[in-house]
Amino acid sequence: MSRRPLVAANWKMHGSTASLQAYLEELVERAAASPAEIVICPPFTLLPLAVAIASGSSLAIGAQNCHWDDKGAFTGEIAAPMLAELGVTWAIVAHSERRGYFGETDQTAASRARAAQRAGLSVIFCLGETLPQREAGETLAVLDRQSAVLAGLDPARLVVAYEPVWAIGTGRNATASQAEEAHEFLRRRGADLLGRAAAERLRIVYGGSVKPENAAELLAEKDVDGALVGGASLDAGAFWSIILAAPGSGRGA
Repeated sequence: MSRRPLVAANWKMHGSTASLQAYLEELVERAAASPAEIVICPPFTLLPLAVAIASGSSLAIGAQNCHWDDKGAFTGEIAAPMLAELGVTWAIVAHSERRGYFGETDQTAASRARAAQRAGLSVIFCLGETLPQREAGETLAVLDRQSAVLAGLDPARLVVAYEPVWAIGTGRNATASQAEEAHEFLRRRGADLLGRAAAERLRIVYGGSVKPENAAELLAEKDVDGALVGGASLDAGAFWSIILAAPGSGRGA
């Protein structure tokens, strides 16, 4: 049994038609030789172009969010079936910026994740502690609470992203040992919630100021199965360097 590394690009509210086209055309040529599964998550407006360019390649395209209902009077929201109809195959759910700026809760995150899976999408489910929580020694308690909702999800279409909030967009990142401690805890927690076999197969990736300079050290840890990359993913060369840092042989269970 092995876990193929996954490296995802979260473009957040960045990008244009021209920049995405150049970026994906460069990555499509390289992706076939990648040791990792690659997911690109541009803004909603760029998803149709991203799907079209990535078609026939090994690149997967993901959305940065989705609504918990399949349709309805929710102005400004995007339903998971709409994303699936475009050819999108992944969705990020519960990113810390959604939790911190837009009122995402554990319960709404769980509903979004269920909706995404119901539409056939795979989910990158984010969780992590704030700086005050880490300084208070509450990291594992926060992860325990936030991960409780994973019990209702299909582990075959689930990736968990540990993203310490204090490391996102700050230039700081968890040390390799800090990341491994959290990932190891989440794998044990996954065994309780999903079953031991599913937890051994579950990919748990790290997010939080991942860049070419620190990727190899982070991805070398036993329970770190890839990365959710923010700012560094906007540059195709930097993102490719992070992808190359992923072990090529998979992770044994």
